[in-house]
Amino acid sequence: MELKKITDVYIIWKETKRQLVKESTLATYMTNAEKHILPAFGNCTKVEDSAAQAFAFGLLERGLSPRTVKDIILVLKMIVVFGYRKGWLEWHEWDIRLPKDDVHNELKILTHSEQKTMMNFLGSHFSFRNLGLYICLCTGMRIGEICALKWCDIDLDTRMISVNRTIERIYVVDGGLRATKVVIGRPKTASSRREIPINNSLLRILRPLSRFICPDGYVLTNSEKPLEPRIYRRYYKLLMERLDMPRIKFHGLRHTFATRCIESQCDYKTVSSILGHSNISTTLNLYVHPDMGQKRKCIDKMMKSVMK
Repeated sequence: MELKKITDVYIIWKETKRQLVKESTLATYMTNAEKHILPAFGNCTKVEDSAAQAFAFGLLERGLSPRTVKDIILVLKMIVVFGYRKGWLEWHEWDIRLPKDDVHNELKILTHSEQKTMMNFLGSHFSFRNLGLYICLCTGMRIGEICALKWCDIDLDTRMISVNRTIERIYVVDGGLRATKVVIGRPKTASSRREIPINNSLLRILRPLSRFICPDGYVLTNSEKPLEPRIYRRYYKLLMERLDMPRIKFHGLRHTFATRCIESQCDYKTVSSILGHSNISTTLNLYVHPDMGQKRKCIDKMMKSVMK
């Protein structure tokens, strides 16, 4: 067996992955590899279990979260297993132990009154950027999806919005080059490509615009040049300050939409499909957090059925 250094295996592995995964996913892999893995193991021809475990603990001591460390270890394992299958690296199964990331920071959402105030303002102060926020609150679309939304994705006859692409700024680390760039590509998963119904209030705003839009333009700019997420996120932050609204992250609009759907007794499978989740458990874990009042109602409802 002709052994190779992990650095050499990584170069070949990277080019193989380039043909199989999204550019943004590859960029994440490369960042983890070139920033963390290669400095530690680049000259090695094998990675022992103990070395991988010590590497993981070292990353934790540097302040990285357990989830981030898990992602880095996953990339390391993909590279090593790839090299092993090619006959270039030695490898035996690892048993890496990491602490569980138990910190659950539940994302803040708009209250009913705050949402109503915001939607009234957006509806009465038209701009294409405000329209995007209104669409977010009516559909639960992600910021990358709304920035990549084109007018041709909106069908007023069928009253449907098609989510076909997303835009994001990715961090690129390649052979010492460190930079960021904006990429437009397909949504994160197959289920993220979806159709979302247009409700009546949104339809009333969209219909009069049909005479003024650029058909192949992006909704947020009404031109063929998109607005990137970090600029839109900044606009959103300033608008929330202007409206004296709580400091809720942009993604909180998506959580607000999902929470209102759940509160309205929509079935979880339908909500999951609208949000573009690949698994209903994702919806349940992220958005279904019964409070004590809901728990009491549940038990009372159960007892009424028993005592009939």
